[in-house]
Amino acid sequence: MLFSSFLSLASAVVVAVATPAPLSLHVRHESRRAVPHGWSLDRRADPDAFVPLKFRLRQSNLENLDAYLLDIADPQSPNYGKHWTPEQVAQTFRPSPDSVDTVHSWLVNSGGVDLQKIRIGSDGSIRVDVTVSEAESILGAEYYVYRNADDDKERIGCHDGYSLPEHVSKHVDLVWPTVHFGNHKHIRRAGDGSKGVWHRPGGAPKAIADDDAMSPGPTNCDKGVTLDCLRALYNFNYTLVAADKNTMAVVEFGSNVLLQSDLDGFFKHFDPQQVGHKPTLVSIAGGHLNASETDPENLGESTMDFQLVMGLLGRTQDVLLYQVGKDNNDQDPVDELLAALDGSYCSDPAIKQLGLVDCGNKPRANVVSISYSTSPDINDPTDPATTQLVQRQCAEIGKLSLQGITFVASSGDTGVSFGPTQACLAKNGTAVEGNAPGTFVPQFPASCPYVTAVGATEVTAGNSVSDPEVATTAFPSGGGFSNFFPQPAFQARRVNRYLKNSLPAGYDSSIFNASGRAYPDVSANGFPTVVAIDGEFTTSGGTSASAPIFASLVAAINDARIAAGKSPVGWINPALYSHLFATAFNDVKNGTNPGCGTQGFPAARGWDPVTGLGTPNFNSLLARFMSLP
Repeated sequence: MLFSSFLSLASAVVVAVATPAPLSLHVRHESRRAVPHGWSLDRRADPDAFVPLKFRLRQSNLENLDAYLLDIADPQSPNYGKHWTPEQVAQTFRPSPDSVDTVHSWLVNSGGVDLQKIRIGSDGSIRVDVTVSEAESILGAEYYVYRNADDDKERIGCHDGYSLPEHVSKHVDLVWPTVHFGNHKHIRRAGDGSKGVWHRPGGAPKAIADDDAMSPGPTNCDKGVTLDCLRALYNFNYTLVAADKNTMAVVEFGSNVLLQSDLDGFFKHFDPQQVGHKPTLVSIAGGHLNASETDPENLGESTMDFQLVMGLLGRTQDVLLYQVGKDNNDQDPVDELLAALDGSYCSDPAIKQLGLVDCGNKPRANVVSISYSTSPDINDPTDPATTQLVQRQCAEIGKLSLQGITFVASSGDTGVSFGPTQACLAKNGTAVEGNAPGTFVPQFPASCPYVTAVGATEVTAGNSVSDPEVATTAFPSGGGFSNFFPQPAFQARRVNRYLKNSLPAGYDSSIFNASGRAYPDVSANGFPTVVAIDGEFTTSGGTSASAPIFASLVAAINDARIAAGKSPVGWINPALYSHLFATAFNDVKNGTNPGCGTQGFPAARGWDPVTGLGTPNFNSLLARFMSLP
């Protein structure tokens, strides 16, 4: 099953539970090897202090998520396109009555917990209002107070872990508060040295756009990629016909905001009829626009996303701006986004404790484009809680995909290393920055199999749009193999061909996980993208340009299907890898994505972990998706 608890099960030990309960066989359910980054152990917790224990029970049928998705996403399935309702999803994955009864009975009969202190949530989670002393007895744990060095906040927990009876453990994902301290990660935003929980790729060099870059029509596309270049490259000359029934959203995190003046300046030059056209703001966790923002580091990403998406789709399509407001060390904004789209995710005890603001109250879009990464795809033995939450996020993306949403994400701009610090793994499993030799580090959410990950290509210097593109050379496009998620069966044929015929000599399991989910799935041009930033035309780019470009084409395909009375395409990965779509892409055969002291992976004929299946031929993609029910 793709989402698992990644439990650290130690040898069975016998511990005493609350008096007058008898001794009971317990197993270690969760633990961590060290105090989490950013926190320090301050003191033992007051035994009389109140602590509301929350038990997150295992979701039912999660092991069947892949099968459910393939039933509606495999082109050969008779149920293709028959997406589920939110009610069906909630009912299918709600914890079973047996799980609720087992944990409830144990708390009362063995844990000695008063019935009046137990609350069962509508989602099947269980809350127990007890003292620290009672919690320690119930869980065989020792509670401490931890202090955060950055903001002086305190949090209670037990990093040495806790235990549950064997028969109870199999029904429980996690108990909070225990080993979970929020999502503190060694990640930095591009362009500054601050700590954060996400970053945008930001690997493409920036320069003032000259006359050649601003050329009209699909000319000089090696010097500046305009809307005309993209339309010519991908055979995209589609006019929307059902825009009022279709939806698309672009996600922006934290202080990254859009300036309408830049959007208008871009359209004044490239598409005058769109001057004044604005995206629809959907504020999540207090996200808002900031018309007075002048820091280019906070303007470039959102500006590029919307100039590309709105420029390609045209004025008739309303585009949602999912502006996620929080930008701090306590919260992964992906949690905020997923909770805003699905209230059942918000009710998760480990998620809810992080102070989520919006719970299932925001409009959903048929296509969601994300040009950010939030987590390294590694199993950190010192932080199993973060590993588990990433698994939970991916499962939630899968559940939303069941309901017909297509998630598109950038594959990263640092090759086979992770993030602006170019992190790789040393032999002892620790992250080493600066592109040092070591194990490749993929990135999330691109590594989630329910996301369509997009790599970056470019037009070679001196070539035209009629010539084959290559993997970007101005920065190494991200790609590789997940350490979290197994490789979907529908990928195996194409990936195995690459591993057999094109893998560099000496690459083995110490370098990458050949059995993991392989990405990117596809690619699109990522450099040098012409955008208006803070009143100036600039060449920029990155896979953060490639993702919204490809997402726009998916939105246009949805438009055609909706106009024909069909459903949106939803999760598209099984279709893209199928025989039906074998000739729907422009194969990219040249380039590499270096990192971690290597040349990374080479591009090759067919699928490769640099450019995926290749760049889109829109007319071919459209014809194939229109042939499906």
